Amino acid sequence: MTKEIILYDYPRSSAAYRVRIALNLKGIHYQQVLVNLLNKEQQSELYLATNPQGLVPSLTVGDQVITQSMAIIEWLDETYPQHPLLPNDPMIKAQIRAQAYTIACETHPLNNLRVLSYLTDDMPHNGTEKMKWYHHWIKLAFASIETYLCANTQMNQANLLDTLLVPQVFNANRFKLDMTPYPNINQRVIWCNQQHAFQQAHPDKQLC
Repeated sequence: MTKEIILYDYPRSSAAYRVRIALNLKGIHYQQVLVNLLNKEQQSELYLATNPQGLVPSLTVGDQVITQSMAIIEWLDETYPQHPLLPNDPMIKAQIRAQAYTIACETHPLNNLRVLSYLTDDMPHNGTEKMKWYHHWIKLAFASIETYLCANTQMNQANLLDTLLVPQVFNANRFKLDMTPYPNINQRVIWCNQQHAFQQAHPDKQLC
């Protein structure tokens, strides 16, 4: 019997966005439960019973719960062989993971909603300083990923890096980062956003 898969989701969460892309690429049917971060629903007792960290996304598979977007995506890739997100070659696999982790481990944690809110709500920083913070960290990440894509651009199949890059660029555009220094990133994201799995994962396509 197939176990029901439920994604606890918020449309503009980069971490949830990347999981939606992975689910769509795999062609996996799932239910969505929206957790409104702006209304602090992630801090409710009901949601904390699912994810004690109070973060989205969470994925429930039957009576099991997986938290953290990268753990979810890696579980999906190990469990559902269709459309593999990583190649078989160990070296290429490691290189793709390294670029993906640049976003997941070194960029997004510094620029997510709770960190940006802390800068302005709990520390003496204004909106301009917050944006300077945001742009600083994302420029460092995009510079290295741009170099990687310049030497390794492949447009034939979406991979793990794409599931993270597309949401990160979406947020960069929201926060008015100048993307002209990153032609390879832009080209890759344009190609991805022409694919159905990415289109259906877009925040504008989600329930409100």
